[in-house]
Amino acid sequence: MMRRSYKTERVMISIVDISHVIFRVPDPDRMTTFLNDFGLIPRMVDDRLYARGLGASPYLHVTEKGEPGFVALGFRAESEAELRAFGLAEGVEPQRLQRPGGGLCVTLRDPDGFLIEVVAGQDLPPALQLPPTDGWNNVRQRERIRKVKRMGNAGANVVRLGHCVLNVSDFRRSEAWYKSRFGFITSDEIAIAGGKGIGAFLRFDRGDEPTDHHSLALVETTDTPGFNHAAFEVVDFDDLYAGHVRLSAGGWEPYWGVGRHLLGSQVFDYWRDPWGNTLEHWTDGDLLTAADGSNIVPVSELMATQWGPPPPFA
Repeated sequence: MMRRSYKTERVMISIVDISHVIFRVPDPDRMTTFLNDFGLIPRMVDDRLYARGLGASPYLHVTEKGEPGFVALGFRAESEAELRAFGLAEGVEPQRLQRPGGGLCVTLRDPDGFLIEVVAGQDLPPALQLPPTDGWNNVRQRERIRKVKRMGNAGANVVRLGHCVLNVSDFRRSEAWYKSRFGFITSDEIAIAGGKGIGAFLRFDRGDEPTDHHSLALVETTDTPGFNHAAFEVVDFDDLYAGHVRLSAGGWEPYWGVGRHLLGSQVFDYWRDPWGNTLEHWTDGDLLTAADGSNIVPVSELMATQWGPPPPFA
């Protein structure tokens, strides 16, 4: 990360979506096996493992070789022009990425030292074809007529990265840092007794364009700040459960699921990669606009489910 010796007045940058997460592990080949079973499409490029989904993104998950750990979280900005202005305001020189898709990148450290990459101008590949579907039948709507449904046993198909959750040392400090730079809107703030906020689910401000209930969540911890989990959207519920079966057959470590969250409403299924990083499959989440405002909810709702098993740490 190259820093200039000066900054200009703070610039809030328009973010299109969450972009990627980066990890470091000692055995990229084992990570490749896991990511294939998880439903991503990995390939090695210049000693790094880049894994894409079916959506129009060059990569969602990146693996570097080294001591195990979480490396970085990425956001995608609207344009290179905005990114350059943002970099100038932060005193950071934008750098050309030598990765699939190229593009320009500004890197920052948040208050807990998490590396945040803001990218723009990437050469986005075309989206890949979604698996065929013959529709769903329910008591309100019959979509599949005179056709049988056959899923096969291929596992899940990850389409995109949906959100990342970070455990932070001071929620209010981190919240201010992210909101002042990226314009996040609180969907649900988590409050303990006495009304103190200890975390929040944050969504991007896309005006009237619907966006995920949260693309980033911050939760204050009394332990060491660190990566909590990253969540990848799959095609639908059938796809999610097919992923559950394949990951189980592969002998990977299940963590929590299958269930439906209360906050965000996603159907979820959490797994551990070989180094204990938690990755989530999800589908059918809430979509909100800027006009939908914010809520404050009790801490009891933080990990609450509408159905499914209780959290493993409950």
